[in-house]
Order: sequence, then C-alpha cells, then structure tokens
Amino acid sequence: MPSLSRRGLVLGAVTLGCSVATGSWAQTSLMRLAAGDARLGQFDPRTLEPPAGAAASTATLDPRGVLRKPLLDAALKAMDRHSDRITRKDAIYLVDFTVHSSKPRLFRLDLKTGDVRSFRTAHGLGSDRERTGYATRFSNTPNSDASSLGAYVTAGLSVGARDGANVLLDGLDATNSEARNRAIIVHAAQYCEVPFLDRFGQLGRSDGCFALSHGDLADLRSDLGEGRLIYAAA
Repeated sequence: MPSLSRRGLVLGAVTLGCSVATGSWAQTSLMRLAAGDARLGQFDPRTLEPPAGAAASTATLDPRGVLRKPLLDAALKAMDRHSDRITRKDAIYLVDFTVHSSKPRLFRLDLKTGDVRSFRTAHGLGSDRERTGYATRFSNTPNSDASSLGAYVTAGLSVGARDGANVLLDGLDATNSEARNRAIIVHAAQYCEVPFLDRFGQLGRSDGCFALSHGDLADLRSDLGEGRLIYAAA
C-alpha cells in the first residue's frame, strides 16, 4: 500500500493533553550522567544517590538486569540528545530488536523507581522476510515495510480506519526520520496475541509499526501519550 494511503488510514483524530511530568533530582542526574558530567563520575551509572539533604531516595535503574547495558546507555543518551522534544521524562520505552519476537523485547523503564516492565512487540515484514522471528534488516525508506532504529517521540493518541486505536510517532534520528510519512505507529494486532504465538512460535509481522497485543496497548496507550521517548536498537 502506498505510504500516503496508509498514512491517511492510520491518522485519525489526535487526542492531546497529556500532562508534562515534573522533574526530580534523579531525572536531572540522568541527564547529566548521559551527557558525561564529570561531577557524577564517582557514581555507578545504574545508581543515582541524591546529595545530602535531598528528598529523593536512591534509585537503581533495572535492578534485575533485564536490559542490555548498551541499550540502556544509548537510550539515556538519546533522552539527553532530544531533551527538547521529550517532555515526559519519568520513564523511557526501549525496544531490543536483538531478541526473538516470541520473547518480551519492549521495555518500560521507570526512571523514578528503576523498575522495568516487559512486553512483546512485532517487527516489520521487511526486517524479516524469511520469517525467522528475528529482525535483521532496518530501513527508513517508504514502502520498505521494515522497522527503523533510533529515537522516537510519541506524538499523541489517534484512531485509524485500519488499525484502530493507536499512538502516533515522530522519528528523531536520521535512521527513522520518515516515521510519520511512513505512518509508523504503535497499534494492536491479532498477530500479537497469545493464540497466534502459540500456533506459530513467533509474532506476526507489521508494516514497520510497533504492534502489540490488544491488552498491552490498552495498558500502555495513555502512558505513551505525547512527549514520551521510545528508543529502538539492534
């Protein structure tokens, strides 16, 4: 389907008004840490301890070690690099495309508590034409049907004629700058449901979108909202 036609299908009435999360010492420290602030060099990158008298408690990122450290480090740097576009800084969504599609590989990292929640997400048809369950090719080209890597910012809630309720995305890097024109969104799909996974041993493939189960989209959609970072890497 031509990219403009798909774009017209998925872009519906955008619901705005997501609140901007307030800052905290830990969030500010994350920004300084990602930027390589020498004053934080004495701390473990995964542990942020507030200065004496600060109200914030110690926040340890990913205490269970769910995330690959290179992925976490790259996502924190992306938040710093695109801080003017990322208005909701209390959490980051990370996608690890090195993981098989049958496994959870979409992660929500709470930057206040350090906790990580895990979900399954599909990759694009053009990233896995042999249907191995692994994404091995990535593209920013319209009609490639491939997933794109890099930093995205959520751009509001929408309802499209084809995919229904969704979250709009803007690509912030050269590797995904065509995301809006390609109608790359977060939406739900039957091929991300457990019965499909049980039958085929992997999720189905999208047109390059981050497709979720209907239950997971309902759980995450409002939280994704507008101004939230999604960082995808392989």
